[in-house]
Amino acid sequence: MKQYSFFVVLVFILSAWMGFGQTSQTPIADDFKSSTANQPGQEYPQVNSQGYARFQILAPEARSVVVSLGLGGAKGGTVLAKGEDGYWRGTTAGAMDEGFHYYHVTVDGGIFNDPGALSFYGSTRWESGIEIPAHDQEFYALKEVPHGNVQQILFPSKSTGTPRRAFVYTPPGYHKDKTVQYPVLYLQHGWGEDETAWSNQGRVHLIMDNLIAEGKIKPFLIVMTYGMTNEVKYGGLASFRIEPFQTVLVDELIPYVDSNFRTLASQNGRAMAGLSMGGMETHSITINKPYVFSHYALLSGGIYKPEEIKDKSKVKFIFISCGSREKPESVKNAVKSLKDAGYNAVSYISENTAHEFLTWRRSFKELAPLLFKE
Repeated sequence: MKQYSFFVVLVFILSAWMGFGQTSQTPIADDFKSSTANQPGQEYPQVNSQGYARFQILAPEARSVVVSLGLGGAKGGTVLAKGEDGYWRGTTAGAMDEGFHYYHVTVDGGIFNDPGALSFYGSTRWESGIEIPAHDQEFYALKEVPHGNVQQILFPSKSTGTPRRAFVYTPPGYHKDKTVQYPVLYLQHGWGEDETAWSNQGRVHLIMDNLIAEGKIKPFLIVMTYGMTNEVKYGGLASFRIEPFQTVLVDELIPYVDSNFRTLASQNGRAMAGLSMGGMETHSITINKPYVFSHYALLSGGIYKPEEIKDKSKVKFIFISCGSREKPESVKNAVKSLKDAGYNAVSYISENTAHEFLTWRRSFKELAPLLFKE
């Protein structure tokens, strides 16, 4: 019996070792190209067709350099090795998930951005970003189609005592035919991000341009503003209150947009959506102010229950989505309950993604054609 057990264990160990050896010997394709999120003229970081990322950082006096992105190395990062020329180089131990990722570089314990990469506001700071090419990236690619415009606006906010910033997407043709009025989507970012996130990380304007060019959607405006009003420090989201931001959005921003853009200034012409924390904000405000928006969308941002909606007649459409690595069953069950209660509701699950921008890019692509169809 003891001999048999030893034999089984030995076979298991050898099998595991052989499998590991086969995995470790899988060749990494030598087709690395500069990331599309690099600074102009910068060769690194690079990505290959398999999803591996390669880095090169010049730090001749450093003792250690670790990239926070992905697989391998200490604390989940990629440990770089120093060359005689003072450059630190390294490749992730495995392929990364498709899509956009934040990362930073730790040099001798200090946190820095990669000088070769563009920076994006996330994690409550400007972080480096990298794009791992997705198999379906065409829907958010920059193409030779008519393009809309993303412009910055500064609107007065008496409740906060300071001007506040928002970005407004206007579709192609907005400035040509000045007789047309447009519905508006108020689109919120996630925790640690700001009003630049949906354009910079989410590429929402390019998704809109491509969908409009393909004739798949009715054009609408998108308004993106900063979702934080009260100072949130150590308590994180636990200390966040929705009321101050609700006042900014409903009583200050919406009237400003309706006064300065050609909008359908009515409940039927307004939608609100948000990812993650922005979904939480969307949920709270649409429940609190049912006369303001008629279309609701939560992207990895919770669910609606039929019993919490005060006036069913005010709701034209509800969209709820997440990644397949999040809580897809919760989303599907929530939408089933809404449909059973008579709501026009749709669920969407992004395959092989988690709480990340590829989930939200895909979600928006599915959401946009369903808005303002009445």
